Amino acid sequence: MDWQVYIILCTDNSLYTGITNDIERRLSQHGGKQGAKYFRGRKPKQLVYLEAGHTRSSASRREADIKKLGRVEKLRLIERTGTVER
Repeated sequence: MDWQVYIILCTDNSLYTGITNDIERRLSQHGGKQGAKYFRGRKPKQLVYLEAGHTRSSASRREADIKKLGRVEKLRLIERTGTVER
């Protein structure tokens, strides 16, 4: 399967990083009650980063690497990619 790493900008301007093999489904889950606990106190605002072409394993490693970055570094990563590909 084609796994993806994504970053969502939230309504409180925080950045949430996750992985999925179906981005539309996952965004819908985050917007409802089925998403991560992280979204219980905030709402997803916009998908700002999407990186495709991963296996489950490589997506998990990439997610961990991105989560280790500071906010400024994440914003640079988002800026470098320019647009979100779906």
